[in-house]
Amino acid sequence: MNIIEPNLNGKGLRIGIVQARFTNEVGSAMLKVCTDKLQELGVKGKHITVTTVPGALEVPLVLQNMAAAGKYDALIAIGAIIRGETYHFELVANESGAGVTRVGLDFNIPIANAILTTENDEQAHVRIQEKATDAAIVAVECANLVNAFMAANEENNI
Repeated sequence: MNIIEPNLNGKGLRIGIVQARFTNEVGSAMLKVCTDKLQELGVKGKHITVTTVPGALEVPLVLQNMAAAGKYDALIAIGAIIRGETYHFELVANESGAGVTRVGLDFNIPIANAILTTENDEQAHVRIQEKATDAAIVAVECANLVNAFMAANEENNI
């Protein structure tokens, strides 16, 4: 049996982050927590690229362009979609989530989706720390896992 253990060493990894600004107070707090955790895991600050977009619906397009650039080991989506009184919440949450997932699969790049979907501002604030920390951990672990698979595949093809 071959067991691949989680690898949380971020040394040498390049991470791209896209933050939705629509709920900027939540997103900015998440960005700080996430980048601090990435650096704690060994990702150098100069290897973290951050960009912002107006809202969650714009996140997948920018992730797609970052993935296409081929410069990143993993990507992170950050933001919050807070339910209002209309159907718009469902549309934004569903389309944003589907878009983020599609980019990861289309480009074979890990994407930690840390776009919160909550009923109210209070729920969003409660989840900032945990969700942003998890996003950093997921990005590093999955980047190392995908990189290990790619290296093994290259080794077996030589």
